Amino acid sequence: MADRAKARGTSGPAPAPEPSSAEALLQRWLSRNENIDAVWAQLAPGPSADAVASRIGAVPKTFLDDRVRVVALAGDVLGSDRGRTPELTEVVSVLDEVTSTGSSAARRGAAMALWLWAGDEELGALDPPLARGHAARVLAAMAFRLASVVDPAEWISDAERRDEAARTFLFWSGQLPGGEDRDTASSLLVMRDSLQRNSALAAAAAEHAHRLEVTRTLQEARAREAAARYTHE
Repeated sequence: MADRAKARGTSGPAPAPEPSSAEALLQRWLSRNENIDAVWAQLAPGPSADAVASRIGAVPKTFLDDRVRVVALAGDVLGSDRGRTPELTEVVSVLDEVTSTGSSAARRGAAMALWLWAGDEELGALDPPLARGHAARVLAAMAFRLASVVDPAEWISDAERRDEAARTFLFWSGQLPGGEDRDTASSLLVMRDSLQRNSALAAAAAEHAHRLEVTRTLQEARAREAAARYTHE
C-alpha cells in the first residue's frame, strides 16, 4: 500500500490553490453540522486508543508526501468491487474539498486517516477492526477539525497529540476506544481537545453552535405552529 501511495504522486508540481487559513478549515468542518450527541449515543466497541495511536506513529512517509493525490489513494484504500458506491462518492466529495483548500495540513490529515485503514493490509487488522461506515465524516474531522489546530506532523512526534488524533478518529468513526466506557472516553477526548485550547477557534466553534441551536429552536417552533393550524382547520 505504501508503494501504491508513492505511485499516486504526480509527475510534476501541479498549480496549487491558495492555502486556506486554520479558521477557514474549521468553518468547512462546522458547515457539516455534525450532531455530536447522536454520535455518542451510537458508539460501538472499537480497538484501543493506544493501538490506533501506535498505527499513526507507523505512517509511511509516502502517505505524507504532498504530491500524493488523496482522491486516488482513497480509491485504493476504500474502493469496492461494486465500483463507485454512494459511500465512496461521499468520500471523494470530501477529498475534493480537501484538495481545493490548498492546505498541506488538511491533505496530510486526510492521508493519515487513510493510512489507518490501509494499515490493515500492511500490519494486520486491529481487534475489533476499524469501522469504515463513516469514512467521509472521519476524513472531514481529521482534515478540517483536527488539522486546523494541530499540524499532522505533531500527531506523529507528540504522544498527547497522537492520542488526540487516535481518539478523534475513533469517535467520528462511531467507535468507543477499547477498555473505556463512555464517561471515560468523553473525559479523555475533552482533555485532549486542542480546539478548546485555541481561544479564537473555540469562540468561532461556539458561535456556530449557538447559531445552529437558534435555528433548530425556530424550526421546532414553526413546526408546532404549523401543527396547531392543521389541527384547528
